[in-house]
Amino acid sequence: MAKKKAKTAAAKPNKPKKSEQPKTTAQQLAALIKSARDIMRKDKGLNGDLDRLPLLTWIMFLKFLDDREKLEEARAGIGGKKYKPAVEAPYRWRDWAATKDGITGDELIAFINQEEAVRPDGKRGPGLLAYLRGLQSTNGDRRRDVIATVFEGVNNRMLSGYLLRDVINLVDGIHFDSTEEIHTLARLYESMLREMRDAAGDSGEFYTPRPVIQFMVAVTNPTLGEVVLDPACGTGGFLAEAFAHLEKQCSKAQDRKLLQEGSIRGGEAKPLPYMLAQMNLLLHGLDAPAIEYGNSLAVKITELGEKDRVGVILTNPPFGGEEEAGIRGNFPADKQTSETALLFLQLIMRRLRKPSAASPTGGRAAIVVPNGTLFGDGVAARIKEELLKEYNLHTIVRLPNGVFAPYTAIPTNLLFFDRSAATKDIWYYELPLPEGRKNYSKTKPLGFDEFADCIKWFNAKRRKENDHAWRVAAADVLKYDGSGSLVSCNLDLKNPKSAEALEHLPPEQLAEDILTKERRIIEIMEEIKAELVGAGA
Repeated sequence: MAKKKAKTAAAKPNKPKKSEQPKTTAQQLAALIKSARDIMRKDKGLNGDLDRLPLLTWIMFLKFLDDREKLEEARAGIGGKKYKPAVEAPYRWRDWAATKDGITGDELIAFINQEEAVRPDGKRGPGLLAYLRGLQSTNGDRRRDVIATVFEGVNNRMLSGYLLRDVINLVDGIHFDSTEEIHTLARLYESMLREMRDAAGDSGEFYTPRPVIQFMVAVTNPTLGEVVLDPACGTGGFLAEAFAHLEKQCSKAQDRKLLQEGSIRGGEAKPLPYMLAQMNLLLHGLDAPAIEYGNSLAVKITELGEKDRVGVILTNPPFGGEEEAGIRGNFPADKQTSETALLFLQLIMRRLRKPSAASPTGGRAAIVVPNGTLFGDGVAARIKEELLKEYNLHTIVRLPNGVFAPYTAIPTNLLFFDRSAATKDIWYYELPLPEGRKNYSKTKPLGFDEFADCIKWFNAKRRKENDHAWRVAAADVLKYDGSGSLVSCNLDLKNPKSAEALEHLPPEQLAEDILTKERRIIEIMEEIKAELVGAGA
């Protein structure tokens, strides 16, 4: 027995050598990022999370990039191929950031900020940010262009190079060469994005709750080979969820190549959300995100052709904003408006693929719109008329109060339409609040499980009306005058079975409804009585 114990004890020290470096747990990663943010709070050049989180993002972006390039370089070496990195020495993370006692203080600030500076190799050349902004792709690999566009709007606002070195040393402890850690960081990064959008909420950038995104992706169900577009992608929530949905459909290398090469596309006009979207998608596994930097509305929609159309559009376009005259001029004269949501709705309609033998329904869209879009008259009514006459607006999901809390109290809806045919009937589904709740809040938000019944109903082969679902004929929504001119197109229709709707019913109809229910109760009681009598016999 003593010999066996000695062998066991001697064998133990050899076990931990399975991994070259310890994995970072979610708890450790969260603590690491918290420490980095605490350090940044001491710097006089930063004001709040709107400054701190972008800085932390681009620092992590460079570490992530270098770790990925090390892996690809190693793979190329095994295959006997020459590897051309996107970022070359001495601008790689390993050259200037990875050594804990490397350049610091004023020297570090100068290397990062200045157009020309002394580099870590002792030679003079472009500063780090200037170098990254000047990158250009030459071999068909879009990664250099992506990096250049990401850093176009990046500035280092930290004043202390010593504090910045402390932050860099902490970020160096994140290992982006482990799939587990990338997934852990992706989840943590989502919570950082939420904080970022919390900080920006009062400037009109509303965070789309993840359960809403998950629901829209699930029922729209993008399939491998389709192009998914979000023309107002913000920080990339819809595109990251769509990528994860498509990734589950990949079973071979060819599938993954198809997914990586242009399946996910987006557009974003603001520099900060653009950078955050790039990092978000890279963390989720998209090698070179195809996100265009600029206003997606800055195109004449009458000139959009087949090459501009896609299979699936998922988006929450900004609403409540106003567009300048130059942007409005890109739309038909009778449908020009400064309301951003209505302009995006027109753009989305035009960018959906037309029906074909391969795709009988054509492209399909799921978008978030405010109540004002549903009941608006004038230009809004004309846009909705086109939607109903030339597209199939098959479903409107009405969200309860507080889904977008604390950013806005405006009631919101989800529109689902495709290009298969003109709208015949519109199905409505009113998502109910959990029992005992009057609205959602930041501390008690909507959960994805609350969409379970709606998903089942949405995907049913034959939908049925129930307490939450009802159907309206498109012809009943469009109102014309005697000369055939459009008067209104009100899609803001209440649930006919809600208490609010019942209050407005004529007395005779209320009485008839009560009698119908009473008769049905009597019928059920008679059936139960017959069953009991039969059982007694």
